[in-house]
Amino acid sequence: MIRLVSLAALFAVWQAAAWFSDPRRLPGPALVFEAIIEEARSGALFSNLAITLARVVASFALAMSLGAAIGYFMGRNRLADRLLDPWLVFLLNLPALVVIVLAYVWAGLTEAAAIGAVALNKLPNAVVTIREGARALDHDLDEMAQAFRFSRAARLRHVILPQLAPYFAAATRAGLSLVWKIVLVVELLGRSNGVGFEINMAFQQFDMKLLFAYALPFVALMLGVETFLVQPLERHVARWRRGAPRRRDRA
Repeated sequence: MIRLVSLAALFAVWQAAAWFSDPRRLPGPALVFEAIIEEARSGALFSNLAITLARVVASFALAMSLGAAIGYFMGRNRLADRLLDPWLVFLLNLPALVVIVLAYVWAGLTEAAAIGAVALNKLPNAVVTIREGARALDHDLDEMAQAFRFSRAARLRHVILPQLAPYFAAATRAGLSLVWKIVLVVELLGRSNGVGFEINMAFQQFDMKLLFAYALPFVALMLGVETFLVQPLERHVARWRRGAPRRRDRA
């Protein structure tokens, strides 16, 4: 309920600002919603949203899989951590725009270059988060797994992953917020479709209604992913922390 009230207040502020502004610079909600309906009826809105979402998913999956593997390796191996840490710091401080431009120059204006550039920008953040989780693993649980002769698969499933789950959730939340923004930049610079491309076209034509018509649905889509996927996942993996005090009280 509070979120709905906050959202209504946001639209009220937007409408009030539109009344005192040039409609060509800041169109009101009604004009933007008309443009959204028009783009939806033509099918262009859903097509571009789907294309951009596919790039977000592909880039995020690639970055998280590689980042988890590298982060775990660095967190459990001191020599690897020392050797790879300068690389990690370099990637963390390398501007996203530089990575995107270099990817397009070296690999061409291809889909692989676009997805790879986005994944490379997300990769160091995932590595840092998972590395901290690997460093925090309970050594007593490792000794228990060895004493009971857990297989590697059982140890991964029952000992390692439950402890890393909160870190995966944190990396997921931070990663999604970063990836979808960079995807728009990648599309703006070098793709011929997607939400970023349409926003670029709207900018060139100074069509603010079209710009908002693509920006707002995409933001709403990402908020939906955050609300209905990421937050429930985060609560699920952290449920044992809420249950721990109750168990101690009963004891």
